[in-house]
Amino acid sequence: MAWSFPIGTVRGTVIRIHVTFFLLLAWIGAMHARQGGLADALAGMAFISIVFACVVLHELGHAAAARRYGIATPDITLLPIGGMARLERIPEEPWREIAIALAGPAVNVGICLLLALAMGGVPSLEEGVSVEDPRAGLLPRLFWVNAFLVLFNLIPAFPMDGGRVLRAALALRMSHGEATRIAARIGQGVAIVLGFVGLFGAPLLIFIALFVWLGAAGEAAEETLRSATRALVAEDAMETRFEALPPEADVAAAAESLLRTPQQDFPVVDGAGRLVGLLTRDAIIHALRAEGPTTSVSGAMERAIPRVGRRTPLAEALAVLSRGGAPAVAVEEAGGRLAGLITPANVAELVALRGIG
Repeated sequence: MAWSFPIGTVRGTVIRIHVTFFLLLAWIGAMHARQGGLADALAGMAFISIVFACVVLHELGHAAAARRYGIATPDITLLPIGGMARLERIPEEPWREIAIALAGPAVNVGICLLLALAMGGVPSLEEGVSVEDPRAGLLPRLFWVNAFLVLFNLIPAFPMDGGRVLRAALALRMSHGEATRIAARIGQGVAIVLGFVGLFGAPLLIFIALFVWLGAAGEAAEETLRSATRALVAEDAMETRFEALPPEADVAAAAESLLRTPQQDFPVVDGAGRLVGLLTRDAIIHALRAEGPTTSVSGAMERAIPRVGRRTPLAEALAVLSRGGAPAVAVEEAGGRLAGLITPANVAELVALRGIG
């Protein structure tokens, strides 16, 4: 995810923090400093950091469950609204999706049990109400925050875990696509209710409603993409009409091609037609400004371009495209010759055309 940076790796899953998370810390610190000075500000920020450590454990619970079914979790990103684990793929077997979705809240339940054992019992609700008070007991506040995380994540709306459980339960009796569409509509209905209630003095609910609405819409869009590409292979979506550049060409020639053609990215191929890199529009502009028009394209191109075969399932090729962060995926013949390119733009056109059909 853009604007995030890694802070560690757990069993192949990169833990990332989005820069906006520090805005949350700053806001919490400022709010507590105004009420009780520097000591309260530091205590408030420390408590939020501990809460987000619990959020990381929650997301690692999803990752551990997914790993049991052979599904990798490339990264977990911490945002001000919580954590987001990016699974390599969503299992279409309903019981597996239920197991993965419930694994996160199960971690928070486990944390609550451990805290209750440490305190000798369940803390009172009054201690839960004072969760924002830095002078209140740490363990009771942490207990009730984790209890809230369980309840919040079980709301039957995407992108919460409850929405995934709802989709999986519906998928036991209907197709995965139809289950996703119904669950997304229910999620957006929940968002409308939350937003309406938020108008009466609870602005945080309006923010949560927006988060739920966008999450439901995003899940529906992803299902549309999965449905449109499920039976396709890489060669069905690749772009085959493109202008290629030789490694010895200069950036001036690339700039002319950029003006002359609708292309934004230019494959750089050797004499045998094998891909050696990809020259993007941004790289062309940067090279012209920084080094001049005589710069070789081989010095400005991006070399780490993911490659797949013609018969690679399109869903797998799209996962490679998403995971690698490259502007395109190269589709190669058996001998390594470049056959075509898969870009987000031509995939979007393919999905739109199949939707019309």
